[in-house]
Amino acid sequence: MEKIDPNFIREVTRRSGTLHSRCYNCLACTSGCQFAHIMDRKPHEMIRLAQLGLKNEALSASAPWLCVGCNTCSMECPNGINIPAVMDAMRELAIIRGKIPEPDIYNFHKEILGSVKRYGRTHKLEIMMRYKLVTRDFFSDMDLGLRMLSRRKLHILPSRIRHLRDIRTLFKKAG
Repeated sequence: MEKIDPNFIREVTRRSGTLHSRCYNCLACTSGCQFAHIMDRKPHEMIRLAQLGLKNEALSASAPWLCVGCNTCSMECPNGINIPAVMDAMRELAIIRGKIPEPDIYNFHKEILGSVKRYGRTHKLEIMMRYKLVTRDFFSDMDLGLRMLSRRKLHILPSRIRHLRDIRTLFKKAG
């Protein structure tokens, strides 16, 4: 049986800025989640793990990495708990811990942020190419990429914002 870690409860609350302790497990968040069916732990279960201080179990779950942050769960929550913020906090803590249960999703996130840092916005073609290099999965969805190129959904060259300095300053402040 896993040891309860009261520090984990406090850390998730601090990082998420929401009182997940108000959750009474009504399952409204899970019923609204479009991705719950592919999660190993449903949104209400992740909140419960945080409430119980079950750090190892929570941080080894893939659910926070599959959450897209659409806020549907929070809109369904009768207590107004910001569930995507709790999922974000759990991702942060997993990164700090150095044990990331979904490394491909983590690498994809890194590529998106790298693109925003370089150009001030996403350059989808570069993100896809960098991600493919990291995962070494070059051909699994090439047909989709070619269709996107043919429909001008992917631009060969990136566009940049005018005040890129401001974006880079934000990244420096974030650490």
